[in-house]
Amino acid sequence: MKKNYLFLLLSFLLVSSLQAQEEAATTVAKNQFKINMLFPGFVYEHGFTAKNTLYSEVSLGAGYRYNSYNNDGTFDIYPMINAQLRHYYNLEKRANKGKRTAHNSGNFLALSAYYNFESISTNDDYGYFVQSFTIAPVWGFQRTYKRKLNLEVHLGAGVNFDKFDTEIIPVANFTLGWVIGK
Repeated sequence: MKKNYLFLLLSFLLVSSLQAQEEAATTVAKNQFKINMLFPGFVYEHGFTAKNTLYSEVSLGAGYRYNSYNNDGTFDIYPMINAQLRHYYNLEKRANKGKRTAHNSGNFLALSAYYNFESISTNDDYGYFVQSFTIAPVWGFQRTYKRKLNLEVHLGAGVNFDKFDTEIIPVANFTLGWVIGK
């Protein structure tokens, strides 16, 4: 009889611990800080529900412009702010397959807003890069590996507003960095 109670107690504890691990693995991190190395910058991501986060980034951006008159192009470097409302949609699927979900490692859909400041690199042949605001729906993925190396890619199409024009543009971002903290 004592063996049955012991077996029942151990089974209950095992199931409870597995369920707690499963729940923890399928929710986003409450607070996450990252440093971007490719385009220097800082990121803070705040989880406000089990699958939704507010992503805030301050970094340097890069863009390419083409001048048809000179038949040549130039790259611009500019400070930027990026804010996103993200929804991670495949955390359970990744966890069930035994893949990492720590540090928000998953795929997401987001509504992204970028503010690009004036360029800090200039080329008089191309005019100057003006401040702009872009809003875009994006799809992306983020992976954080064992040593907290973080890789993120997101793509979409958005509407860009500046003092001269409003246009539809492609939106793409690739970051490589480290998660700071736990």
